[in-house]
Amino acid sequence: MAVITPVWRACTRTAVPTPRAAPRANLPSQPLLSPGKEEPLGWLDLRSAAAVVENESLRTAALIWLCTGLVTGFPLSWGLPGGNKCLNLTPALWKSARTRDGALRGRALMCETRADISSAMFGKLTRGIYHLVELGGSMAAWDLSVTVEDLGSDAPPVTISVASDLHVGGVIVKLVEKTQIKRDWSDHALWWEQKQRWLLRTAWTLEKYGIHADARLLFMPQHKPLKLGLPNGKTVWLRACFSNPVFQTVMGICRMLNIRRPEELSLLRPVEEKKKKKDKDLAEEIYDLTEVPLSSVSRPCLYNGMPAHFADSEQMEAVYKMLSVTQPPPAPEVIAKQYRPASVVDKAHINGRWLDSSRCLKQQGIQENDRLWLRFKYYAFYDMDPKYDAVRLTQLYEQARWAILLEDVDCTEEEMMLFGALQYHINKVSLSEPQMLSSSAALDDLESALQSLEVKMEGDGNSASDLLENMTAPELNDYLKIFRPKRLTLKGYKQYWFKFQDTSISYFKSKEESIGEPIQQINLKGCEVAPDVNVAAQKFLIRLLIPAPEGMNEVYLRCENEQQYAQWMAGCRLASKGKSLADSSFQSEIQSIRSFLAMQKTSSGSSNNAAASDESINTHSLVSPRYHKKYKPKQLTPRILDAYQNIAQLSLTDALMRFLQIWQALPDFGHSYVVVR
Repeated sequence: MAVITPVWRACTRTAVPTPRAAPRANLPSQPLLSPGKEEPLGWLDLRSAAAVVENESLRTAALIWLCTGLVTGFPLSWGLPGGNKCLNLTPALWKSARTRDGALRGRALMCETRADISSAMFGKLTRGIYHLVELGGSMAAWDLSVTVEDLGSDAPPVTISVASDLHVGGVIVKLVEKTQIKRDWSDHALWWEQKQRWLLRTAWTLEKYGIHADARLLFMPQHKPLKLGLPNGKTVWLRACFSNPVFQTVMGICRMLNIRRPEELSLLRPVEEKKKKKDKDLAEEIYDLTEVPLSSVSRPCLYNGMPAHFADSEQMEAVYKMLSVTQPPPAPEVIAKQYRPASVVDKAHINGRWLDSSRCLKQQGIQENDRLWLRFKYYAFYDMDPKYDAVRLTQLYEQARWAILLEDVDCTEEEMMLFGALQYHINKVSLSEPQMLSSSAALDDLESALQSLEVKMEGDGNSASDLLENMTAPELNDYLKIFRPKRLTLKGYKQYWFKFQDTSISYFKSKEESIGEPIQQINLKGCEVAPDVNVAAQKFLIRLLIPAPEGMNEVYLRCENEQQYAQWMAGCRLASKGKSLADSSFQSEIQSIRSFLAMQKTSSGSSNNAAASDESINTHSLVSPRYHKKYKPKQLTPRILDAYQNIAQLSLTDALMRFLQIWQALPDFGHSYVVVR
């Protein structure tokens, strides 16, 4: 047993005799000191096998140089032949021992070492140094353990032999070959547990990443299932990307759900709910979207107004209907069960649950099948087009409705009654009429003209003048009363002969004078139309706010009966949107107005009818719980119906847009609270 106790001191480079085995040309060398001496014995070139093997003093010095990692406590990572893993070099020590031209040199260390080395160990070290010399300075092979998730949680890690100059793609290839599983591995990547990062640059080497033998690597898919809570309260189960930043992950989710402008949304950790023993809502309905293929197309192809992957089966169509159609008003017990922030501090804590958009889900501790919320985070809604934003508009309305019901945004009593009336109207229209993509006015007029032409071309004996007359837009002509309110004047209605053509109203003194010039022509395009109706009092007024250079001009039109009011009110509604009477929705507008008048007639008839209306309108589902305690349902119902009269003629899309406009006009809209430390 040879005992070696070297003491390394600072050395100065002086002239020394050349060793018997001379180093190769242009290779750097390092002076080595023998134990107890200050002068160097000679120059050691690690790339010269003869100098290492034949010179005993140099062999001892090389042995101590190689053992530095053991005796000084450095972490060990470089393997030697023969399976001896305890005497290895670290990447940092190896890097410091290399020069710019790739050659190797020794490194003198200021330390005291003591080691007992047997002859067998000495032989292994000698063969290890010889192996490094023969490689000409290249990296030695070492073992790397990687846990493959597809093998199961109980499976041992897969060990592969690698070198530090091996790129990550080569590591993945070796892993796939070692597992011997035939499947699609294109979605898999390496995850570094200690550093909490993905190794996505497959061209980078292990040395560039700084990976050692003690690194804990996991080989897993980048896309995993995730339970996502939508703004409408429903939950979908889909595959999300765990390797990209959250911003890009949200883009992929919105692309799958057909939501434009994904920069408005983000992911949020849900609020922990206290689970009760007698909870009947444990088995909630979850819509499965895990089989939907991942697409990189910015805008998916539409089929029957929906993305192609939703048109594959009836089940997928039901999922898209859930996304694009508003949900019925929630039950009062559901509202009471939801978490409501009691103070500004609670609101700040909720905003602290937003995920970091610049980091991936895996880095933020999100695991497979975890639950997250998808919510609108940035309240700057751009380019809201109902034709393309059916899902976006519906989900935004649902989030705004819950913000009102849970009192996240403060509003007055009048605004709360208007919100309740809009919810009632939206629910009623969505149940009676299927929600479809709206078309432009030009296409509606073209479709109406083509249908009229097709019908008239089928008949025989029609002259060209009759055909042309039937193709023109219809007109409304009747006696109405008009009033223009002014200051310090009482309301006085005057009767004139009115003529409704295209989007304009003209009125004359009498029917006989309608051939000449009108007294005035009013263009209704872009104006505001509001009803002022009381069926019991036979009051049928149409209030018009017409834009003018000096401001808004107010005009009242008074009709004689329900039939006249329904026709003229429908015409004014269409004209304010730039549509003529030839529009295909003209008759549906008339029918909607008639149904509204019939409902008002029944609601104001008797006490029995009032009780029936109380049952049909669940006020506790339309207003926040604060008003449940303040008013009784019999007090809330007439107030909601009064507000409903002004918006009963709105279409489904217009009602949704009106709800969002009023929501955005609230003083506290868009205010977020955060905790500042």
